Amino acid sequence: MIKGFKEFILRGNVIDLAVAVVIGAAFTAVVNAIVSSIINPLIALVWKPDENGTIGFTVNGLWGPVTFPISDLINALIAFLAVALVVYFVFVHPMNIMKERAAAKAGVPDEPEAMPTETELLVQIRDLLEKQSPKV
Repeated sequence: MIKGFKEFILRGNVIDLAVAVVIGAAFTAVVNAIVSSIINPLIALVWKPDENGTIGFTVNGLWGPVTFPISDLINALIAFLAVALVVYFVFVHPMNIMKERAAAKAGVPDEPEAMPTETELLVQIRDLLEKQSPKV
């Protein structure tokens, strides 16, 4: 059991995933700081914050004005896109290049052979059945 766990942990993809999670968490903090210190003020230039400092559309409801916090949505989208972009270009793209090079070195073909169509398979099955059946 311990041998299996050791093999699992020492596989490259588990270690890569752990590194990606740690770097992603650290980079998320940086992105959140950039969004709150640069993007929020830019949004505040367009929309006036309410008394709570929330930026968004205010609608008068039955019990008073209600503000839809659009800035929170914009912040989350920008943070997600920034983190996803960095993770892709720092981890995914280089790993794909390394895998392609390793496959080329090993002599693995890029594309597998084309599979026969259903019609071709049915013709082959028919021909085999004709060969196996006794002629009367």
